[in-house]
Amino acid sequence: MRPDALVSAAGPVRVAVLGCADVAARRMLPALTGGGAATVTAIGSRDPARAADLAGRFGVPFAGTYAEALDRPDVDAVYLPLPPALRGEWVRRALRAGKHVLAEKPLTTGAEHTAALLAEARARGLALVENMAFLHHRGHRTVYDRLASGDIGDLRHLTATFTIPPRPPGDLRNSRELGGGALLDAGVYPLRTAMRLLGPGLRVAGAALRLNDDGVDVAGSALLVGPRGVTAALTFGMAHAYRASYELHGSSGRMVLDRPYSAPVDHRPLLRVERDGRTEEVSLAADDQFARMGEEFARMVTDPAAREPAAAASLVQAELVDEVARRALRTQP
Repeated sequence: MRPDALVSAAGPVRVAVLGCADVAARRMLPALTGGGAATVTAIGSRDPARAADLAGRFGVPFAGTYAEALDRPDVDAVYLPLPPALRGEWVRRALRAGKHVLAEKPLTTGAEHTAALLAEARARGLALVENMAFLHHRGHRTVYDRLASGDIGDLRHLTATFTIPPRPPGDLRNSRELGGGALLDAGVYPLRTAMRLLGPGLRVAGAALRLNDDGVDVAGSALLVGPRGVTAALTFGMAHAYRASYELHGSSGRMVLDRPYSAPVDHRPLLRVERDGRTEEVSLAADDQFARMGEEFARMVTDPAAREPAAAASLVQAELVDEVARRALRTQP
């Protein structure tokens, strides 16, 4: 029997969390232990003390090492918040253990590796899903619907920004060996926004990356062009004041959405629409994008037909990241 058939008959998707990363503790574990289509049944870690503390906080068993967690019979799937350079190995090991996988973004550090893992998941009848949780915040639906209804006319240009303050010494995002850097950590958010709003066929017209003394990219920008000439100017970095927003310029108006990438559970995003000399401000409903991501992952686990669009988008995103890196003009202080 295929893995998805086994899970669909067993109730909630039973997930083991491999690692104790901050995003797991702050966002994903609360979402998955809140009840719903997926639930956490174990935590595996290379740091027993930290994992035992985390497991105790959320009332789930500490399963020992990553490998021991994969061997548990009460685990249908795993959530992997490991550093990008380590993700590929454990995605592959989880797939070969017959487990579905929800992995933090980006899936890997390169498109070739991403394509290989997605192909292996497909061949094994398993879901491999990239945790682009922001896409599932319900506030974005309002933007998509209003754009489609012609609120600002035809889309001409997108500006998207995601920047965060400098990370402390020792943070994995400062490590080339672990797959750090602003492009992989923050740049995928505006890139995925451009994919969602401009559609397929994006090309990279130009890019720039600023490197620190260790050769890690800490800031960057990219210019993308869609097949109908719609452009996107993207900014990302981890050497800045915090900023997260995207702005849609249309033929008869514009829309701006605040905090589209890292909205807290209780945050009500503000959508500003300007047209005909008037400004409308709409306070959108708060939402837990990580809970929505958990629901979407569970759907992909139990419904194989739902997997392919997400897999295809993850591969396109990885290819765009590679192209930005190839095209980028690099500078150093």
